[in-house]
Amino acid sequence: MADRYLLEVKDVTKNFRIGGMLRGKKMTAVDHVSLSLPADEPVILSIVGESGCGKTTLCKMILRLHTPDGGEIILKERPYSDRKSYDPRQFKQDVQPIFQNPYESFSPRKTVDSYLYNTALKLGVAKSQREAEERADEALKSVGLSLAVVKGKYSAQFSGGELQRVSIARALITRPSIIIADEPVAAIDASMKMNIVNLFKDLKDKYRISFIYITHDLSTAYYVSDYIATLYRGSLIEYGPAKELMDHPAHPYTELLMEAVPRVGDKWDQEFVMPDLEAKEYALTCCKFAPRCKYATDICKQGRPDKTDLGNERCVYCFHNLQTGQEQSQE
Repeated sequence: MADRYLLEVKDVTKNFRIGGMLRGKKMTAVDHVSLSLPADEPVILSIVGESGCGKTTLCKMILRLHTPDGGEIILKERPYSDRKSYDPRQFKQDVQPIFQNPYESFSPRKTVDSYLYNTALKLGVAKSQREAEERADEALKSVGLSLAVVKGKYSAQFSGGELQRVSIARALITRPSIIIADEPVAAIDASMKMNIVNLFKDLKDKYRISFIYITHDLSTAYYVSDYIATLYRGSLIEYGPAKELMDHPAHPYTELLMEAVPRVGDKWDQEFVMPDLEAKEYALTCCKFAPRCKYATDICKQGRPDKTDLGNERCVYCFHNLQTGQEQSQE
C-alpha cells in the first residue's frame, strides 16, 4: 500500500431520512466505507455496483456536496472537518467533477465556451480573457477539440459525446489532482463510450490526474481501471486491482455482477439492477447480501463480516470468500 495518500476516505457514513420527519425511516446510504488514492502515482479507481448502492452519495461527499455523518475524508493530508484550512477556490482547483448528462451541465442559452472562460477566471488560473481563451483552447485540444471549433456554439449544436468532451475540457482547466466522473458515459451513444474512457487513460498519464470513475458499466470499468471498489447497499464489499478482481471475484455479489458483463460480440447497454430494492436491507446488522446469496449460511445472518486481506492490495468483506475458500470465524 502507498505510504502517502492523495485522498483518504476513512470509515465514512452518510444517513438520509426517507418518508418525512415524523414517520420516516433512516437509511444509511454509505455505511462505514474506507478507500484511498495514492499520492505517488495517478490511478483510475472505479466504484461499481447496482443503482442505489451509494456510489453517487459517496462521491458527493468527496466533492463536499454532502457532509458525512461519520468518519473522515482527507485531501492532501487536510481533513475536510478542519474548516479553518478549507479554501474553496483551492479545493475546486484540486477536485473537479464530470456529471452523467452533459446537456444538464450547460445552459441552452449560453455558449459552451463561456463556461470554460468563467472556470479559468473565477478559479484564478487565468488573469485575463486572453489567458482564459488560451487555457480553454489547450484543454479542448487535449480532448480532441479546439476553441476554433467550439467558440460561439450552444450545447444543442453538439452531440452527446462531443459535449461530454467539452465537460472534460472544462474539468481540465484547473489541472486538478482528482477528477470525479459520475456515470460519464451513461447518456452517450454506445459507439462513443470507448472514446471517452480511452480519453481518461490518456489524461491520467499526460497530466498525472487520478480519476474516480462511478459506473454500472463493468465492461468499461474492466478496461479503464487500475482498481475497482464494489459497493452493495452502501457498504464496501470488495476492493482490489481491476483485472484480478474481475477475473477472480472474491465476493458472491461481484461474481453476480461479472455474470452480467457481456462477452465478445454481446451487447450490454442496460444497468444491472437486482429485484426488490428494499430500504430494510440497508439497515441489516448482518451481511447485507445474505438474503440473496447462494453461499449464505447461518454465520452470514449473525453479524457483519470483517475485512479479509487477500494480498496484492485486495480485500473482501465476506464470511465465505470465493478467492480462497476460507471461512471467517466469529467470536
